[in-house]
Amino acid sequence: MPPYAGPPAARPGDVAGVLRLLAYLILATALMVLDYRSGWLRAVRTQAEVAVQPLWWLAGLPSKVGTGLREEAVTRTQLARDNERLRNALLIQSARNARMRTAAAENERLRGLLGSAERGRLDVQLASILDIDLDPTRQRLLLDSGSNGGVRVGQAVIDAGGLMGQVIATTPTTASVLLLTDPDHAVPVAVARSGIRLVVYGSGRSDALHLADVPLSADVRAGDQLLTSGLGGRFPPGFAVGTVGALRPDDSRAFLEADVTPAAQLDRGRDVLLLRGYKPVPAINPAGIAPPATNASAPALTTPAAPMNAVVPPPSAPAPEPRR
Repeated sequence: MPPYAGPPAARPGDVAGVLRLLAYLILATALMVLDYRSGWLRAVRTQAEVAVQPLWWLAGLPSKVGTGLREEAVTRTQLARDNERLRNALLIQSARNARMRTAAAENERLRGLLGSAERGRLDVQLASILDIDLDPTRQRLLLDSGSNGGVRVGQAVIDAGGLMGQVIATTPTTASVLLLTDPDHAVPVAVARSGIRLVVYGSGRSDALHLADVPLSADVRAGDQLLTSGLGGRFPPGFAVGTVGALRPDDSRAFLEADVTPAAQLDRGRDVLLLRGYKPVPAINPAGIAPPATNASAPALTTPAAPMNAVVPPPSAPAPEPRR
C-alpha cells in the first residue's frame, strides 16, 4: 500500500469554477440589495415583459386555437340540441293550444245550447253526435243516446240556432235523426213577420232549404224569418227554421220559390238537444208511398224503414220536384 500523500491538489479548472460561482453569488446578492432599496430592477422587468409578450402570444396561439375550436364544436352541438328541444316543445305547446281552442269553442257551443234551453224554459236532453251522413240524397245524424236514455221516434232535435230535424229510429243505445235538409223532409212554417203559412222542403244541401209554392200575392220578402207553425203536430211551434233568400218565379211562373238559409248549424257541432215533454202525432205514410232507399255508402246510419215525411202535401197541391 502506498504511503498517505495528503489531500489531492486542487486543479486549476475547479478553482476557476468556484471563483465564478462566488462572483455570481456576490453579484446576485448585490442586485437583490439594490433592487430592495431602490427598485430599479422593477422597471427593467416591466420592459422585458413588454418585449417578450409577443413571443408568449405566439407560443400560446396553438393552444388558444385548439381550445376555441373545441368550444365552438361544443357550442354548436349544444345549440343544435337546444334547438331540437325547443322545436319539440313548441310543437307540443301548439298542439295543446289547438286542443284548448277546440275545447273552448266546444264549451261555447254547449253554453249556447244550454243557454237557449234555459231562456225558453225547455225540457231538453243533451246528446252527442256519433256519425253524420251528408250525402245529397240522405241527410242523417247518429246520436249516442237511444231508447234506454228515453229517446223516442218523432222527437224534435234542435241546437242553439233552431230546428235541426227529428228522430226517425232508435236502438237501445243510439238514435237516427232525419235532418231538415234531407230531400224527403218537409216542415210547415210560418213567416214571423206576416204569419203566412208555408212549407219548407229539404234540398239535399247542408247549407240550404227550399221554399216552394209561395203565392205571388203572399206577403213574403227576402230576409224574413221562418218559424215552425206547429201544423201537422210533428214539431212544436215557434222554433226558428231559417231565413228566406231572394224570391224568384218557379218553372210554372204561377208561384214563387226561394232558398232558405237554415237557422241551425246542420254541418257543425258535436252536440244537439232533444225536446222532451212534447208528443208529436204519428207520421203520415199514405199507401203506395215506399220509404226512401237506404244509402249503402253510410252503413252506420242505416235504419229500419220508417216514415220520413213530416208533412205530406195534399193531392191538390203536389210537392215540386227536388231542385238539383
